Amino acid sequence: MTYHPDRNPNNPDAEDKFKELTEAYAILADAEKRSLYDRFGHAGVGGSGGSAGFDPAIFQDFGDIFGEFFGFGDLFGGGGRRRTRAQRGADLREDLELEFDEAVFGTEKQVKVRRHEACDACHGSGAAPGKGPVQCRSCNGRGQVRYQQGFFSIARTCPTCQGAGSVISDPCPKCRGEARLLRERVVEAKVPAGVEDGTRIRFTGFGEAGAFGGPAGDLYVVLHVKEHPFFEREGNDLYCVVPISFPQAAMGTEIMVATMEGEYKLKVPEGTQSGTSFRIRSHGVPVLNGRGKGDLFVEVRVQTPGKLTKRQRELLSELAQLSPVENKPQRRSLLGRVKDMFA
Repeated sequence: MTYHPDRNPNNPDAEDKFKELTEAYAILADAEKRSLYDRFGHAGVGGSGGSAGFDPAIFQDFGDIFGEFFGFGDLFGGGGRRRTRAQRGADLREDLELEFDEAVFGTEKQVKVRRHEACDACHGSGAAPGKGPVQCRSCNGRGQVRYQQGFFSIARTCPTCQGAGSVISDPCPKCRGEARLLRERVVEAKVPAGVEDGTRIRFTGFGEAGAFGGPAGDLYVVLHVKEHPFFEREGNDLYCVVPISFPQAAMGTEIMVATMEGEYKLKVPEGTQSGTSFRIRSHGVPVLNGRGKGDLFVEVRVQTPGKLTKRQRELLSELAQLSPVENKPQRRSLLGRVKDMFA
């Protein structure tokens, strides 16, 4: 604007400066020229400063590059363009509650969704059947109106058609020109095995219908998994606690342990201490969208009876005499704890 020839008549210095600017824009606007200039300078594009002549068309397109880098291309009239009426539909979210075993093994659920869908009367056009959008009279279909004040030419989005270049003069009576109607649908949601609490499943195209023929949004189903009565989950592994009696721990035994796939016979070796954990491989949760399963860790805890019969007391007293224990504090090594975990 400062060096434009119209503002600087009979000023050769300003004219030369403006030529340099037009050449700079011509290089910046062309990806190939810009690449050559980055590598070889002016020699790469076959010119030197001020060699390009004045081109009014290039000046009109100055708004493109100013709009791209600085966001005010409309100042030169090059940034305003006709906007399409079509708009992408909004994304939707629905929450789905699952039982623990449904999250582990996968399931299929029905999700009710309230969403806008394309009007079946006007097929999403917003116009009455047999009618259609007509050219906007305010902007003559250009989508923008131009204001001239002296040297400045400023383009703005047409307030009548909002930049679409067309308006609906005869709206559809069913949707009142909105092109969409609110409806409730049931979506079949397939939940894969191994999902966790908070997992989001995306259903492409199941969100709000786009306005005036635009693409539909997506549906996001957020999963909420209920707690299990005795299993706890960490990643793909499961953990549980099983009580055993003192004789079972001392002499060893076999116990039936519940898993997600039925009962499992677990061998408890002789002399097992309370708090020992046993790993049952591949009895955990399936890897989501992958192969294999986690493990099940079973911690056994020796249960001490709260009330003893006379006979039980006699037997325990006899056992205590045969198995004396010196009650002194001991430091348990880290290695010992690790061995107990993977016994």
